[in-house]
Amino acid sequence: MSKKSDIPVSRESTQPRAPKPNSPPAPWSAFGNLREEMERLFDAFEPSQWFDKGLGRSGALARDVVLSPAVDLSETEKGYAMTAELPGLTSDQVAVKISNGSLTISGEKSVEEEKEDETYHLRERHWGSFQRSIRLPDDVDRDKISAEFAKGVLTVTLPKSAEALASERKIAVKPV
Repeated sequence: MSKKSDIPVSRESTQPRAPKPNSPPAPWSAFGNLREEMERLFDAFEPSQWFDKGLGRSGALARDVVLSPAVDLSETEKGYAMTAELPGLTSDQVAVKISNGSLTISGEKSVEEEKEDETYHLRERHWGSFQRSIRLPDDVDRDKISAEFAKGVLTVTLPKSAEALASERKIAVKPV
């Protein structure tokens, strides 16, 4: 039974250095060799495109990028607030809905026209549809949720229900 490997194996850069005369071998040199070999293996399996920041991407490759807005979620005594960065969009291009206990933000960022006389040297802006869902806490009053959009930031206010507010109480902590 023979094993075939498609991974090239070489020890060019992982050969241990010759010890200095009359010096004991380094006790951790084997771990250094193991680390170098593991890094080489990961380099063989990881295509460089996985870490590409989109330099020069256009056409089909540019559409493969998944858009997801950056979101912050905070809590106060009276409720929660969720903010999402949606630069370059208007309130008409953003949809907010609640379904099955989740809050979903969705929309589409349209492609700007490319001019034929322009040559792009760097292209990091992405276009297309996006969607982001967040599970709602159980104590949110779903009938009083509101949303505002200003300066490219969507703010969704999620007030706590009256029952949730009434059931909260502070417990005194006694020193022992």
